[in-house]
Amino acid sequence: MSDDIPFDKSFGLKPDRVREIAPRVRAIAADNPGPFTFKGTVSYIVGRGQVAIVDPGPDDAAHVAALLDAVRGETVTHILVTHTHRDHSPAVPKVKAATGATVFAHRPSRPLHTGELHRLDASADMDFRPDVSLPDGEVVSGNGWTLEAVATPGHTANHMVFAFKEADLLFAGDHVMAWSTTIVAPPDGAMSDYMASLHKLAARSEPIYLPGHGAPVRQAPRYVQFLIRHRQGREASILHRLGKGAADIPTIVKAVYIGLDPRLIGAAGLSVLAHLEELVARGTVVTDGIPSIAGIYRLA
Repeated sequence: MSDDIPFDKSFGLKPDRVREIAPRVRAIAADNPGPFTFKGTVSYIVGRGQVAIVDPGPDDAAHVAALLDAVRGETVTHILVTHTHRDHSPAVPKVKAATGATVFAHRPSRPLHTGELHRLDASADMDFRPDVSLPDGEVVSGNGWTLEAVATPGHTANHMVFAFKEADLLFAGDHVMAWSTTIVAPPDGAMSDYMASLHKLAARSEPIYLPGHGAPVRQAPRYVQFLIRHRQGREASILHRLGKGAADIPTIVKAVYIGLDPRLIGAAGLSVLAHLEELVARGTVVTDGIPSIAGIYRLA
């Protein structure tokens, strides 16, 4: 199902080594590879002299040290966070303490409701609090750089990307990545929000996205269209399976995810749940009670 997307699984960054990858942009990858993080979470340094850091990454001593070493002799004025999964924001307190920078993000993690659990390896950083909550469209600027905050909920409720005006590129967090599709895992993730955010990005002109994992996304508007068509195809596959009769989520996963890495079965189930939540909301699919991972689903 993902063969229709022109993935780029190349990756040239060695862990905790800084490299300039675009004008006024340096990248450092954390040494936290895994099925959800690929080769590791990528942190970015924007500007020279007075700089911003985008996504300081996990609470990993070696990565924090590498980040701080990379900006030695410079002033970090801003820390920007795309979202509050544990591989992106937990290094913020240490970097803030060392630099005195102001922390910007869309908002804290969505509070968990009764009965909800953290899910996946990249669960929410519930302790994160930005100094400044950014609304959609807000502009943050520093010495020689301007970043536009673009709200892109879907992967998480508080996901936000940042358009770097002077370089005509966009820091995409986990919303759009070159190496893989994005996991949309309820309750924090929502497929309706994710699709709306993809359409929002498709209308933008930045040709390059720098994601939270993996290599840069080239020809980004075209690539986003591939992602939209892929999700539409996934929805069609789910409806095709339900056309054969009622089914639970494990049955649907087996039908629509062929050759899936066993480590990703749980994540695939949550993505199917996200699709089903939207289909139930539209009245196309029905289930008993609210959509859940344990539910039985059938066509309306």
